[in-house]
Amino acid sequence: MIRQLHDKLISKEITSEQLTLDYFDAIEKKDKDIFAYLTLTKDLAIAQAKKVDDKINWGEKINLIEGIPGAVKDVLCVEGIRATGSSKILDNYIAPYDATVVRKLKENGAVILGKTNCDEFAMGSSTENSAYGATKNPHDLERVPGGSSGGSAAAVAADEAVWALGTDTGGSIRQPASLCGIVGLKPTYGRVSRYGLMAMASSFDAAGPMTKTVEDAAIVLSTISGQDKYDATSAHSNDKKFEDYLTGDVKDMKIGIIKEYLDGLETEMKKILEGVIEKYKKMGAKIVEIDLPYNKYALPVYYIIQPCEVSSNMAKFDGVKYGLRVDDKKDSGVSDFELPKTLLETYLDTRKYGLGAEVKRRIMIGTYALSSGYYEAYYLRAQKVRSLIKKDFERVFEEVDLILTPTTTGPAFKLGEKTDDPLSMYLEDIFTVTANIMGVPAISVPAGTVEKDGKQLPIGFQLMGKWFDEENLLRAAHAWERA
Repeated sequence: MIRQLHDKLISKEITSEQLTLDYFDAIEKKDKDIFAYLTLTKDLAIAQAKKVDDKINWGEKINLIEGIPGAVKDVLCVEGIRATGSSKILDNYIAPYDATVVRKLKENGAVILGKTNCDEFAMGSSTENSAYGATKNPHDLERVPGGSSGGSAAAVAADEAVWALGTDTGGSIRQPASLCGIVGLKPTYGRVSRYGLMAMASSFDAAGPMTKTVEDAAIVLSTISGQDKYDATSAHSNDKKFEDYLTGDVKDMKIGIIKEYLDGLETEMKKILEGVIEKYKKMGAKIVEIDLPYNKYALPVYYIIQPCEVSSNMAKFDGVKYGLRVDDKKDSGVSDFELPKTLLETYLDTRKYGLGAEVKRRIMIGTYALSSGYYEAYYLRAQKVRSLIKKDFERVFEEVDLILTPTTTGPAFKLGEKTDDPLSMYLEDIFTVTANIMGVPAISVPAGTVEKDGKQLPIGFQLMGKWFDEENLLRAAHAWERA
């Protein structure tokens, strides 16, 4: 899609400004029902689009992403634009700088339409935890789009953006991509800078593209990847153009499958995944059954370590430096002189009203697991098992090039269906958390649809690749898409 729009721009069949205005028209018509966007950046977008049109009129070359409208998840900073993280505690916060991924998109001429809704501080799997209301799935407005990048997924699926940026801590790009029927790519940890991303769990977080096609995801990844002096965990990408690796050829590529994953699926979904595997066989790939004995511990490991990192990262939201500040005593009508307010009371009041239930739950779990007497029993033990899981993957990746799994356990569930059952919601991440625990790249690609309540709902399959091997990952995903 990006390449086709690029060709139309350079042939002057369309202008970037008109294309941008068309997307704002689509947002105006559709988004009151879907609620993919929290903030629109129309002035910024039009100014960016006009610059691209001027370059084309002057005969200058433009790159593939230049002049193409997209959206940014609201946990990524855009200078001068409201950045809430979908939390009331940052309701009035204006970002003073660009996240590195946003800066790179701007430098390459991409057009930013606005900031998308998400679970509060990216904590959730349905985008129902947003302080501003839930986003709806464009395929069925009674169902969730997935999360936490549900706003970005819905915007792309509803044709309210050509591309969008999401963030993925335990599957938050891939799971909503699967439920909305689009492509979602989580890069290798370190492939993309985390500077300017509101940290949830720093050893898991990754920003990545959400698009209609694998080629579009590759084009966006080429734009945002690379080393950043502001992020010590970022790595060189040597200016790779990932779209150049999409040859469509998977002959002799070894793809591992975990038989237990397929056996646990509903019949209709299992049939679709088996069809994907057969298609890869016909294309010349070799399918290998693999065993990952420690992988069954991935979800509990994730939900111990991740809340511990949440507990640490959320400490900065205290009502002192920026964002919301609540004073219960002032609100009660009693003067500060009569009842002096302590610093601790400021912290407690602000976090009481500013943070949602899921954020508080994870802070409490993490603080408990890190506390004296429990640190070794929980956090330290989880880190040891994380190392065992990594050894499993290192062994398996000596045998295969990629691992194929379901992305989700089923299609999109209904709004409100799992809000009172946190454990059921956490199980939504069962197939996706492993890639974040290991830091390997993973992609969700549309596989087909299943029927629920008389509606055809999309599902995807997931490919996981070796560390910093996005080339083969994207090549295999693109080959399936073409087939």
